[in-house]
Amino acid sequence: MHIDWSALARVAAVSLGVTVTVVVVFTLGVLGLSRAADRRAGAATAARAQAGLCFLVCAVVVGYGIYLIVPQFH
Repeated sequence: MHIDWSALARVAAVSLGVTVTVVVVFTLGVLGLSRAADRRAGAATAARAQAGLCFLVCAVVVGYGIYLIVPQFH
């Protein structure tokens, strides 16, 4: 049995990078929601838009991951 260690390291690095990115984007969404609760109407709308965009990006990344895992979707 032969293990391609460089391919395994690349997969691990990409997985770690995507995981950290999704967590940071989700955190920015939560931050936008908390800022929306503390601000006036104009700034609250922008903060809610930021939060919605961040959560949408997270949902798209998760959906793409499920698409890659489930072979019936291909």
